[in-house]
Amino acid sequence: MKIIDGKALSAKMRSEIAEKIKGYAVKPCLAVVMVGEDPASAIYVRNKGKACSEVGMVSVTRVLPENASQAEVEAVVGELAADDKIHGILVQLPLPAHIDADAVLSLIPTEKDVDGFSPQNVGNMLLGKPCLSACTPSGAVELIKYAGVEISGKHAVVVGRSNIVGKPAAILLLKENATVTVCHSKTADIAAITKQADILVVAVGKPKFITADMVKEGATVIDVGINRIDGKVVGDVDFESVSAKAGAITPVPGGVGPMTITMLLKNTLSAYERKYGIE
Repeated sequence: MKIIDGKALSAKMRSEIAEKIKGYAVKPCLAVVMVGEDPASAIYVRNKGKACSEVGMVSVTRVLPENASQAEVEAVVGELAADDKIHGILVQLPLPAHIDADAVLSLIPTEKDVDGFSPQNVGNMLLGKPCLSACTPSGAVELIKYAGVEISGKHAVVVGRSNIVGKPAAILLLKENATVTVCHSKTADIAAITKQADILVVAVGKPKFITADMVKEGATVIDVGINRIDGKVVGDVDFESVSAKAGAITPVPGGVGPMTITMLLKNTLSAYERKYGIE
C-alpha cells in the first residue's frame, strides 16, 4: 500500500512555480477578499498569503467587516476586477448570510476566476476547452497521476456531487478517459458501487464514512474530507481500515489539503501567463 504524499507533490509544484516566476519582471498578483473574521477563513487566507510570498507572487488581501453591505462587497470586487495589476481574484467563502454570494462572484472576470467557480470556467471545463478549473478536484487528479496510477480506461467512482468538488472531479476524471460514476445521498446501496471503483474519490463531509468493506482490493482512494473530531482532523475515509486494503491512499491531513492552495497558485500563474500571451 502506498501513501500518496500531498505535501511532497505540493512542494515540488511550488518550486516549479517559483522557478517560472523568478524570470518574470512583473510578478503575478492574487487578490483575496474576506468578509468578517471567521477564524477558519482567517487561517486559510493567511496561508494563501504565505504561499504566495514563498513562490514570489504578490498577494493583496482586502478584509471587510462582518456587517459590510452587499454594495460595499461588490464595490471592492469590482475595483479588483478593473485593476490591471491583479491577475487572480478569490472571494473567501462562506460569505455572511446577508450577502448574495452569486452576485458577488459574478463580478469576477472569467480570466481572473482562479477558484474556477464561474459558469464560464465550469462550462469550458465541461466542453474540454482551456479554463481555470476548481482547485481541490484538480489537486486530487494531480495526486492520482503523481502516484503513477493509470486513469484512462479505469472505473472512477466519485462520492459527493457538490459544485466545488464532486461534479468538477467527475468532469476532470472523464477528461482523463476514466469511466465515471457519481454517488450521492440518494444513491441506493452506495457500497455496491464504491466496491467496483478502481479509483475512489470521496467528498461527502462525513467523518470515516467509507469503510474497508466498501472498497475494492488494490483501489486508489482519494480522501477530500476534512472533519474535526475531538480536536483531531479526520477524513471521509476510515484511513486505518481502508489503508490495509487500498493500493494507494491519501492521508488526512497531508493529502489533498496541501494541493488546494498549490492549485490556486498554479491557476494564478496560468491567468497571468494567458494575459501576457506566455506559452
